[in-house]
Amino acid sequence: MVKKYQEENISAAACGTVERPLVAIVGRQNVGKSTLLNRLAGKRIAIVEDFPGTTRDRLTTTVTYLDKQFTLIDTGGIESNAQAAFSQEINRQVDIAMNEANVVLFVVSAKDSILASDIEIGTKLRPIKAKVILVINKADTEREEAGKAEFRKLGLGDAVVISAYHGRGINELLDAIVERFPQESTATNVDVNCLKIAIVGRPNVGKSKLLNCLLGEDRVIVSPIPGTTRDAIDTTLVFEGQDVVLIDTAGIKRRGRQGEGADKYSVLRSMDAIDRSDVALLVLDASELVTAQDLHVAGYVQKAFKGIIIIVNKWDLNELTNQNEVIRHVRANFKFLQYAPILFTSALNGSGITDVLPQATKVYKERHKRIETSELNNTIQQVLAKHAPPHKGGKQLKFLYATQAEVNPPVFVFFVNDATLMHFSYQRYLENQLRQNFEFFGTPIKLVFKARGKK
Repeated sequence: MVKKYQEENISAAACGTVERPLVAIVGRQNVGKSTLLNRLAGKRIAIVEDFPGTTRDRLTTTVTYLDKQFTLIDTGGIESNAQAAFSQEINRQVDIAMNEANVVLFVVSAKDSILASDIEIGTKLRPIKAKVILVINKADTEREEAGKAEFRKLGLGDAVVISAYHGRGINELLDAIVERFPQESTATNVDVNCLKIAIVGRPNVGKSKLLNCLLGEDRVIVSPIPGTTRDAIDTTLVFEGQDVVLIDTAGIKRRGRQGEGADKYSVLRSMDAIDRSDVALLVLDASELVTAQDLHVAGYVQKAFKGIIIIVNKWDLNELTNQNEVIRHVRANFKFLQYAPILFTSALNGSGITDVLPQATKVYKERHKRIETSELNNTIQQVLAKHAPPHKGGKQLKFLYATQAEVNPPVFVFFVNDATLMHFSYQRYLENQLRQNFEFFGTPIKLVFKARGKK
């Protein structure tokens, strides 16, 4: 695949071309890394559970402290002597984060003595000691704080003692982080007007593989195990001059199958990813096509009034099927998404990938399209002449004028004599006519009807 864009190693919390210091949180499992990320971010970014291995991929967020901004990266817990391919992937992600970072927070637990995995990680970090801060977490009492002398054996200098859960020592840690920043690294104004794309769908349809293919690197862990991605992960890039955020999400399950714990929060995080996106890539499995879960996800995207592109992924496994037949099948099932483009991709071999970002950019532009009031009202008059408004009880619905109130999504307000006379079938007719005249490719449009004199 030809790489048509430039990726930036920055957080997608605010989008734009910025240079912020990178701070990576590393350590063995269950030492409170995700709790620390949430504490520093001032909000719940990472899923926190009281069992090891909840965080798997690199999570990023932007932190502002005094006049400084930096990007904070959480990582999966390092496993010593990792044999399983999954564990090796986690370790590899941590190595990437450490290599990218200006400052590394090595988190250990005050509730435990030094473990073999702590020693192994400390040995790995010692060559870059100048940018490492040893963080003793879970020091919830003075007795636990007094045990910090033992951790000097790691050879990483004095430690900062904190309790991420209770907030103890956080300001001291932030001071230590900022002291290690390069002198030229200061807060930078960012452009928040960027295209945000959420990659959504049920588990194991190839969302993370699609993200990696779009980026041209293994940005997130890819596994054949359903539910590998639990958190929503943001990656920022520039495509043909447009700032873009790609948000990978955990597979969305039907409400009855969401379960508890990390799976439950993953669904909430996926819904949040849709809410803060402009365009959703709804990924289907070419071998299964449309399932009830796919309809559930698509319904949420449509109700949130987000742009949408339907991606039929794993097409390399289904090449003998006629694409037109698949399009008819998808259209028949997603009757409420007739405006959505359909793309066929294989994240495995890269086919169709180069069409994804251009189509998403087009949908984004359509969401920002604004129709002049005069042109809109002339069109509406022609539409009304072709099909008269409905009657009810001898009273006819009359249109006074229309205006476009908002963009992203496009919102049209129709001032009428009596809004209660509007029938859903005529509203659908108006929407179809607006699309026929102005297109609005790939995005829902919202129609609002107000009685005369009503604000």
